[in-house]
Amino acid sequence: MGMELVIGLIIAVVVGVGSFIAGYIVQKNFVSAQIKAQAAEAQKQLAEAEARAKDIILKAKDESLKYRDDAENELKKKRVDLQREDERLRHRRESIDRRQEMQEQREKKLEKKEKDLDRIRESLEANEAKQLQELQRISGLTTEEAKAILLQQVEHDTRQDAARLIREIEQQAREEGDQRAREIITTAIERVASDQVAETTVSLVPLPNDEMKGRIIGRQGRNIRAIEVATGVDLVVDDTPEAVILSSHNPVRREIARVALNKLINDGRIHPGRIEKIVEKAEEEVNAAIAEAGEQAALEVGVTGLHPEIVKLLGQLKYRTSYGQNVLNHVIECAHLAGMMASELKADVYSAKAGALLHDIGKAVTHEVGGAHALIGAEFARKYGVPEKVANIIASHHGEEESHSLEAVIVAAADAISGARPGARRESLEQYLKRVDALETMANAFAGVQQSYAIQAGREIRIIVKPEEIDDLGAINLCKQIARKVEDNLEYPGQIKVTVVRETRSVEYAK
Repeated sequence: MGMELVIGLIIAVVVGVGSFIAGYIVQKNFVSAQIKAQAAEAQKQLAEAEARAKDIILKAKDESLKYRDDAENELKKKRVDLQREDERLRHRRESIDRRQEMQEQREKKLEKKEKDLDRIRESLEANEAKQLQELQRISGLTTEEAKAILLQQVEHDTRQDAARLIREIEQQAREEGDQRAREIITTAIERVASDQVAETTVSLVPLPNDEMKGRIIGRQGRNIRAIEVATGVDLVVDDTPEAVILSSHNPVRREIARVALNKLINDGRIHPGRIEKIVEKAEEEVNAAIAEAGEQAALEVGVTGLHPEIVKLLGQLKYRTSYGQNVLNHVIECAHLAGMMASELKADVYSAKAGALLHDIGKAVTHEVGGAHALIGAEFARKYGVPEKVANIIASHHGEEESHSLEAVIVAAADAISGARPGARRESLEQYLKRVDALETMANAFAGVQQSYAIQAGREIRIIVKPEEIDDLGAINLCKQIARKVEDNLEYPGQIKVTVVRETRSVEYAK
């Protein structure tokens, strides 16, 4: 039993060793076969790599050959271009050299001509000197005397030409300006529908009967004295039937007296105590009417924000007249005209209206303040906060102050238009005759004036001058001088046209 076990173990060991040897042999053969296969694959890949490398090397050689051919072709082209440029530069140098030679030849010719000209100039100067000496000998005049005569003739001719040119320019400018001014002024006048009849100052108070005169005078004249003391107005009770005349330089006081007297006449109770109360009520009514008139005028033309004192002065113009024209109506009309002209000229419409509305407020100030009404009005306007532009318009509308804006000129024109309307203003026959005589006397005082005539109701002065004493340029200057003197020395409504006439006539008879 033990032996069999040992034999079994030996057999098992022998079988295991044999199996191990057999497995080892099989594994070695398998590994050897794999190594051979891998070696064959590696050999194949190496052969393929060598083939690809040869292809790459061949392609690189082909490209390098191509690049070299291209470079050689480019180099040949540049060489050809350089040869052409060299050829062009060579031709250009040759051309420049030829031009330089020709320029040198021209310079030599010019130098020769200059020398010839110098010789000719010297010859001409010598001949000129001989001729000048001969002319001096023949004419008996020196060079300075001849120059003086020549300059005098040139000056005379130049003056004539200048006068003609000035006249043509002024005529053209006047025609163009007149045409444009007519259009603007006509448009403004057509749009302003205002009365053209002058307003008269009412100074008569009608009475129901002549017995009322005795009641107004009162016992020993106490009633009339009370009325005159309370109102500051003189009552003239004369032979005028059923009327009493009020006399005062202050139109506001005259209006207060008229209202008070009408109230007393209607009431019938006339005595000093009643007179004082009625005058106080009349003064309140007139002051209210003045304020209302001023506010209404400002509202009508669209000028708001005025100081109450300015409105009061404006309302007082209702009771003042200028050459028979109501001043308040005049300034309202001027404001409308100025506003429309400013609108046509693209100017400041508000400033033009305000300046036109207030341009005559200086006339409402009492006689206690001295000076021109334009300057007085401007001073009051500045005092009560009116803009400086508007104050300048007020001060400059009669030329007392220089105009600083287009609106100032527009207001001055509107003032002239309103005052120059047919029937707008009037003056007495005595004043008219004095003005006409003053115009003619003033014109006749100038040297060279032969005769002068005031025509068109004194709105034009026509002057005939002596043509042998005054030339065309002198006529223009004389016209301006006379116009300035008329402006400085005369007072007149509207404007006065000054016309200077110079005429030369030549008469000959054919026999």
